[in-house]
Amino acid sequence: MTQPLDASARRSYILDTNVLIHDPAAILKFDEHEVLIPMTVLEELDGLKTGRSDTARSARQATRNLSQLLEGHSPAEVHAGIPIHTASGLSGTLRFLPTPDLSNSDLFHQTTPDNLILAAAIAAGQSSAASPPIVISKDVNLQVKAAALDLRVEDYRHDNVLRDSDSMSEGVWRTDRVWGDLEAYELGAESASGRPRYAVKGNAVAEWHPGMLICDDEGFEAIIRHHDEREAEVETCASYRNGRNLWGINARDTHQNFAMNLLMDETIDLVSLAGAAGTGKTFIVMAAALSLVFDERAFERVVITRETTPMGEEIGFLPGTEEEKMNPWMGAFQDNLNELLRVQDENVSTAARHFLESRVQMRSMSFMRGRTFTDTLLIIDEAQNLTPRQVKSLATRAGRNTKLIFMGNVGQIDTPYLTPSTCGLAYLVERFLFWPHAGHVTLRTVERSRLAQTSEAVL
Repeated sequence: MTQPLDASARRSYILDTNVLIHDPAAILKFDEHEVLIPMTVLEELDGLKTGRSDTARSARQATRNLSQLLEGHSPAEVHAGIPIHTASGLSGTLRFLPTPDLSNSDLFHQTTPDNLILAAAIAAGQSSAASPPIVISKDVNLQVKAAALDLRVEDYRHDNVLRDSDSMSEGVWRTDRVWGDLEAYELGAESASGRPRYAVKGNAVAEWHPGMLICDDEGFEAIIRHHDEREAEVETCASYRNGRNLWGINARDTHQNFAMNLLMDETIDLVSLAGAAGTGKTFIVMAAALSLVFDERAFERVVITRETTPMGEEIGFLPGTEEEKMNPWMGAFQDNLNELLRVQDENVSTAARHFLESRVQMRSMSFMRGRTFTDTLLIIDEAQNLTPRQVKSLATRAGRNTKLIFMGNVGQIDTPYLTPSTCGLAYLVERFLFWPHAGHVTLRTVERSRLAQTSEAVL
């Protein structure tokens, strides 16, 4: 029978191949403990790395992560164990387990990858004076086999409870009263927008970053334009709540108002919006797009794309042009576009409607490589289903006078082997966090029915 774990003791974890496919950065998630990789796992990763599937991309990423850890270490150091600087700041160890010989084994009669991993776990437990290693796998069959052999086995659940706010910055700093907590004075010259700017000092400034919203319970809202460790320059936000609106719609809360400010700000080249289903991401973005193209004439067109990851079974090939093939994937945008045009129906002529519809283009992500967009508002939906490499490919498509908008919800990842912490949306927010021409906000208020709100909370 397996013995109870000592919570204070240093433990050893053997990772199955499917764990590294599910989360290529899993090696870094075991704090100060020892991570053991059987040679069989390396062979399986090598066999899976070829191709353009999500599995192949994850296998390549896991291999690259291992290669980076091995870089600069001699064979003797690799054999003894390589230090791992984990995400928690603690230092663990990485070791590799040789492939066991099963030719004379009484337990295993077939040389399958699962059997080789289990045999390596048994051998590692016999050669160690410490507690036996724990097998980490998402394969139910391997979990059953391990339990039958009296091996301790666990599922990999490191990422299961993460949400948008856990995986990335929320983009908002809130206090009871800004001017009570911070030292501030108004700058002499107003900004190009005509809104006042303030220089702000205080201990809290160290927590800020450019593009962040600061607000308080008294209604003060401002965006951070410049920032260092001790002082920041902030500019008050425009209000889209009452008199002023965006294509006929108003902001319902501070987060939506901040999103509208980022979308309409000509100094912001990259906007990322996160939030649960029903928080108004698509509706707000489409309202901003129509306003920027039709009212402001800031861009010539709107290009919308997304990863075509199905929620259920595939429905086969679709006939028609590229845009006709993309229409089923763009239902949310079509619905919101129709709603916004209905709101403005009295003020928008038939010719204007055709003009708007001609300027809103649906494009497949499969044909983005090698293209450069100019005078374009490029909207990328469902960004949580993108890999970091896909995000980079899209971000580098921006040409002259182009603004990029990424939207997503890490709670709705449909792509296998991507997690809230490894998906492209979280990667993008982290990398552009301190760039003054980027802004991010996580929307909170759900505008859907009570059923949808309850489903988001309990399911």
